[in-house]
Amino acid sequence: MHWPADTARNCPRRLFRPVPGSAARLRLAPSLLVAAAVCAAAAAPATVLAQAYPSKPIRVIVPFPPGNTGDIVSRLVGPKITERHGQPVIVDNRPGASGTLGLELAARTAPDGYTLAFGQGGNMVVLPHTMKKVPYDPLKDFAPVALVATNYLAIVVHPSVPFRSVRELIDYARKNPGRLSVGTNGEGGFPHLAFEDLRLQANFKYLHVPYKGSAQIASELMGGQIDAAIDGFTGLAPHVKSGRLRLLAFTNPTRIGTFPDIGVVTEAVPGYESRGWFGFIAPAGIARDIVGTLNRTINDALQMPDVRDPLQQGGLILMRESPEFFGDLIRRDFSRYGKLVRDIGFQPQ
Repeated sequence: MHWPADTARNCPRRLFRPVPGSAARLRLAPSLLVAAAVCAAAAAPATVLAQAYPSKPIRVIVPFPPGNTGDIVSRLVGPKITERHGQPVIVDNRPGASGTLGLELAARTAPDGYTLAFGQGGNMVVLPHTMKKVPYDPLKDFAPVALVATNYLAIVVHPSVPFRSVRELIDYARKNPGRLSVGTNGEGGFPHLAFEDLRLQANFKYLHVPYKGSAQIASELMGGQIDAAIDGFTGLAPHVKSGRLRLLAFTNPTRIGTFPDIGVVTEAVPGYESRGWFGFIAPAGIARDIVGTLNRTINDALQMPDVRDPLQQGGLILMRESPEFFGDLIRRDFSRYGKLVRDIGFQPQ
C-alpha cells in the first residue's frame, strides 16, 4: 500500500482524547488507531529506510573470465563493501561476446542495488559502434555508480619474436604483410580498435586473433600460438614480471613512472594514444541514495593499501569521482569512439 507523500503533514495534531471521569488517563480513540499508525510510518525519516540497505548479498556481474581487470578489481573491492555493510559480495563471471552477454544480463535485472556490473570502455562505448546489434543501450540501460580507474593498454610479445620495440614491430609488419599475429579480447573490442587505430596511423597489415579474455590471451601468447597481444596491463603484469612475456610499450601519451624504461607507442607513432576506463554500474532506475552509498564505499576502498597498491602496480590510475562525473565520461567517450570507428572504416560485425 502506498500513502501520499504529504500524509505526515496532514495528520491531526490531537489523536488522543481523555477518558471520562479521569483527566489523568488517556486512551487512543479506536476510530483513530489506524490513522495514528499511518502518521507514525509517514513521519519516519527516509534515512531509516535507507539504512536497511544492503540487507542481503550483492552480486557483481563481471562480463569476462577470471583474470580480467574487472575480475581483479571486483575481487579486491568486494570484501571492502562486505566489511563496511556486513553483506557478502558475490563476483559472477559471465564471459562471452566481448563482454556484451554479461551486461545484457545486468541490464535486465531489478534496479534494487543488489546486482551491479563491471563496465569498461570496450563494452560500454566501443562495442555499440562495432557490433551490428548490442543487446543494451549503454546510455539508457545503466546508471553509473563509481569510476574505479583509467588505464593504458600494453603491447606484449612472446620472447622469441625478432623485434624488441614497437618501431621494430611496425617494420616487421610492413615487411611481412599479414604475418604478424596479434591477440585481443574480441573482434571490435576496445583493444582491437586501439590496434586498428595504430595500424591505420602506421600503415601496416597484421592477422587479428580474437580471444574471450585476458587469461586466454596470455596463455596462448606464452605458448607461442601468437606473436603479440594488446590488452590491459593488469592481467598481463604477472607474466611480464616472470619473464614469460616481453613488454614492448604502453599506449599512454607519456612514459609511466613505475616503468620508466618502457617506451610508449607515441614515440614511434607521434600523436598515438589509447586509454580506457573501468567502473561499477547498475541497472537504470536504481535509487540515488543507494548509488551514493555504493559510490562512497567504493571510493573509500580504493584508498586502502591492500586495494590501492596491487591495482597501481598492475598499471591502473585510480579515480575517486562522483557518479555524475562517471556519467559525463561515458557520454563523451561514446561520441569519441563512434567517430573513430567511422574514420577507420570499421564495418560492424
